[in-house]
Amino acid sequence: MEETLRATLEETLTDPTSGPNVITFLVIAGLGLAMALIYVPVRLFLTITARSRRLRLLQRIRRLREALGQPLETNTTGPIPAPSETPSSATP
Repeated sequence: MEETLRATLEETLTDPTSGPNVITFLVIAGLGLAMALIYVPVRLFLTITARSRRLRLLQRIRRLREALGQPLETNTTGPIPAPSETPSSATP
């Protein structure tokens, strides 16, 4: 029994590219690669479309507030321009 185990161990150590472990590794590595090739473009697409939808929604909200004559009050210091002091539709 000990002799057969030693022979199997020596065979595996001398040629590690044979056996079911290599096939298992290749299958798992292939699945991981396929998932990465699918995930990355889908994630980029969803991120870009979500940002554009958010930007369009914010622009629509800003236009509606300006149309109603309400000042835009935000606490952000980002690149959002301040609304004009007198809306063009409010002048007589």
